[in-house]
Amino acid sequence: MNLYAIVLAIIVAVLLFVSLSQIRKVKTKADYLVAGRTLPWYVLVFTLLSSWIGSGSLFGGAENAFHNGFSALWQSAGGWLGLLVIVFVAPRARKFAQYTIPDLLETRYNTAARVLGTIAILFAFTAIASYQFRGGSHVLRLIFPGLDEVARTTFHIPAGHEAALGMIIVAIFVIIFTAFAGMSSVAYLDVVIGLLATVTCIAAVPLLLVKAGGWGQLHASLPPEYFQWFGRFSIINGVDQGVWTGFVRAMELLVPTMLLLLGNQTMFQKFFSARTERDAKLSVLGWITGTFILETVIVAIAVIGTALYMRVPNIEPSEIIPYTARNGLPSLLGAVLMGAVFAKVISTANNYLFSPATNLVNDVYARFINKNASDKQILLVSRLIVIGLGIFALLQLTLFSSILQMALYAYTVYSAAITPVVMAAFFSKRITAAAAVWSIALGTGITVIWNLQQLALQNHHATFIPASWLERDAIFPALAVSLLALAVVSLFTSAPRPEQLAPFFAEEGANEKAAVVK
Repeated sequence: MNLYAIVLAIIVAVLLFVSLSQIRKVKTKADYLVAGRTLPWYVLVFTLLSSWIGSGSLFGGAENAFHNGFSALWQSAGGWLGLLVIVFVAPRARKFAQYTIPDLLETRYNTAARVLGTIAILFAFTAIASYQFRGGSHVLRLIFPGLDEVARTTFHIPAGHEAALGMIIVAIFVIIFTAFAGMSSVAYLDVVIGLLATVTCIAAVPLLLVKAGGWGQLHASLPPEYFQWFGRFSIINGVDQGVWTGFVRAMELLVPTMLLLLGNQTMFQKFFSARTERDAKLSVLGWITGTFILETVIVAIAVIGTALYMRVPNIEPSEIIPYTARNGLPSLLGAVLMGAVFAKVISTANNYLFSPATNLVNDVYARFINKNASDKQILLVSRLIVIGLGIFALLQLTLFSSILQMALYAYTVYSAAITPVVMAAFFSKRITAAAAVWSIALGTGITVIWNLQQLALQNHHATFIPASWLERDAIFPALAVSLLALAVVSLFTSAPRPEQLAPFFAEEGANEKAAVVK
């Protein structure tokens, strides 16, 4: 067995031990869904960091950096901007202290908003979980070069589809980990994974830069656009379309990333799991620092790896980070970095599989099907739902070939359908329930239809949306319609009732009453 396989086996064993150690603590619905609301800030920092940075950064972001250089950081910048807002949202979220985003939607709006929110989250988060399976498969195939041959000869998987075996292996692994112990398992796994990934990525950058010949040689090895603000974003079919086109493309990366973070259910579930409001706020400050460092380091590794290996025949752009770890670093560090990448994929898949599972058990099963369900019944149904969603996520892999493309689709569904109504819940007293329902429905519908039309165009089928429009991402049309629905419908419908606003503006209301009395 090679060193890379040994290190991976050790990392997997540690993760399994941490997961199993948490099972005995899971006895109630709150234990499973929000870790009994006992997580301290330092645990929250790493679980937030690990759930945010997964295949979208390590493979989708790396694919972006392979093609565009350091301008790929526009995608990361969306997260940085979103985090500045989250500093103010985190304590409010912990004060609300429910289980899921649809809990919030029903409290602030109505039952229809809860149901539509659940559907939107299901579409977005299973898509995110699915491309974690693809990312994990990339790592396994680099560590075990004979895996493709096993796929063809033992499992009779057709040539060109060998990666499916790795995806299935990763999916099974994730489903087992996620079903075991719920949020408690996810959070404490993330502490181990977050530390491992951060330390190894930071250690890798100077070694790779030396191997590339230093900063000057790195510049000489790559096109000058790799070091410019908008990189190659402005180039379409070999023709430079100008700065405006580059800026628009950069915003198509930044905006959905920022909005996904702002309304991200996995993040709110972590805040709901916090020990106190202070722990929730402190965790965001640590998360900002960790995200800025790790996202920048990931893009740097991808750019340096591109300089070293972009001319390797048939190299997959999305595999540039694990390929660079395998071929450009000392064996032990390279093995640990590949193991850390695999662990990050597992961590993110855990989070995005667990999150929609909590929606279905809390927002559908316990809310509409079995209102008197016992903790034992809820735990059993939760684990069965995790298995079902894992299979559904696997099936979605047949629709997309690019991790970056899948990431942008998932981000856009969430950005247009969920984030506007969640932010309105915390910051606006005028948005109405009817407006929220229309916003969620239109944001989800336009994104899904837009992406189906893009797939039809790629497969040379007829489309009813003009082909020139489909060259752009769905984020701006979907977000514009969603926000327009929020504003216009609110103008023509009755203002929210006081009891709908109280859980979100209780402190302000109390201050106003005190001022009147005074």
